[in-house]
Amino acid sequence: MPEPASSPEPSPLSTLQRLMRFGVAGVLGFGVDAGVLYLLAPFLGWYGARVLSFWAAATATWLFNRRYTFADGAARGGRALRREYGTYLLAMLGGAAVNYGVYALTLHLLPPAAWVPLLGVAVGSVAGMGVNFVSARWFIFRTP
Repeated sequence: MPEPASSPEPSPLSTLQRLMRFGVAGVLGFGVDAGVLYLLAPFLGWYGARVLSFWAAATATWLFNRRYTFADGAARGGRALRREYGTYLLAMLGGAAVNYGVYALTLHLLPPAAWVPLLGVAVGSVAGMGVNFVSARWFIFRTP
């Protein structure tokens, strides 16, 4: 009796597939970011709330990216979850700086309106995405 064929290992994701999944994580992060920002802004102001909303969004994107975008790198990295999370947040600081700078510039340049912080989050997220993708791909979830 022949042995059952073992299913081949899934092929690694292409850079385009990873970038698309990273974009999905970004949309998820945008929702978390905007939600936390508008929830906390009455208490902390638009700038203080943005710091915490970015942290919440980075946490959400880390969870998504380690599970779906860079699962092969996360599984093989051998790092403790806490250390990987800390390293991820540290690596995202470059994108965070770009993101926050664009956000603050948007709030500064546009007249005050309820939708301006949301636009700032959106534009800042897009601006920081490239920096964050490179950081995540090459520093956090690299495959051996």
